[in-house]
Amino acid sequence: MAAACAVLSGTCAPAGAEGIHIGQTVGFTGPQAGGVKELTDGAKLWINAVNARGGINGQKIILDSIDDGFDPKRAAENAGKLIDSGVVALFLSRGTPQSEAIIPLAEKAGIALVAPSTGAQVMHEPLRRVVFNVRSKYQTEAERAVTHFTTVAMNRIGVVYVDSSFGKDALAGAERGLRNANLKPEWVLKFDGLKPDFAPVIDAILKSKVQAVMVFGTGAQPAELINSARAAGAMAQFATLSNNSSSSFVKLLGANARGVIVTQVFPNPRRSSHAILLELQKLAKDAGIEPSYATLEGFASAKVLVEGLRRAAGKGPVTRVGLIEALEGMKNFDLGGMQLGYSPTNHSGLDYIEISIINSKGEFLQ
Repeated sequence: MAAACAVLSGTCAPAGAEGIHIGQTVGFTGPQAGGVKELTDGAKLWINAVNARGGINGQKIILDSIDDGFDPKRAAENAGKLIDSGVVALFLSRGTPQSEAIIPLAEKAGIALVAPSTGAQVMHEPLRRVVFNVRSKYQTEAERAVTHFTTVAMNRIGVVYVDSSFGKDALAGAERGLRNANLKPEWVLKFDGLKPDFAPVIDAILKSKVQAVMVFGTGAQPAELINSARAAGAMAQFATLSNNSSSSFVKLLGANARGVIVTQVFPNPRRSSHAILLELQKLAKDAGIEPSYATLEGFASAKVLVEGLRRAAGKGPVTRVGLIEALEGMKNFDLGGMQLGYSPTNHSGLDYIEISIINSKGEFLQ
């Protein structure tokens, strides 16, 4: 296993090695690499803090992370290797197709997938016993973005989405929001996630003179579209979802970041007074890390994982089944000003959404 499970800093320890091993397959390379790093850095801040205090009953939590390049096939292969290595849980996968590819393996092995970093509806409905969500749903984010536009009298809206399960899921939320507002999109266009061609989209933006464009894509994709559209003279306001809430996304936009709307599923990591933010800011400062929304998501996700491990360890050694039972019994857990709860019939986690806009300094403002 050690030879097959190369990680960022070493190799995965074999089953039975000292410590509680948690498996992560995620795109440290590929289109989401920047956001993935921030996400994982945030998780490690809390895991490292817990380990410094003695871990779980004297056992350190060890995060065994493998790069899948944001490729669903590789994500599934990696998940299989991690499961075979004896990890207690899978944690913090990134992307809808990637997480979907992991779930059948997790279900077969009876192992929890904690905090998949996707707001896809399929993670919530139908309920899957092994999936424990932390973040809110993409469809709800998309609906909230439509509400924002209509509130400020922007009713001519175009929608562009990546041709994937993620893109189609977000599109469903946007369409529901438009129906609720008695509106129809000016146009709906899709693009290939591997070889995006944005020329038809830019042409539609310019010819239709839409007031707003909702872009459902990943990292470099929305940034490329927005930058190209601005270069072509497009004046529409752009909006995207929380999967693009990382600092790396803002850097990709450069001077075109100003005015872009991003829905958020966590409070502002620099401005909020939530207790979880005070914890994050202190630990991030000590580690020399700049807090971001992605960092906060990872941090909150690790808090949920650790609490589940702590409760499972109260009954003896942590087992896969024991962790699932412990998480399902987590009725009211205070993340630090944010309440999260699970039950045998509800694994949805948080229900928090707000609108942010990027200012001229590249900062997210509410």
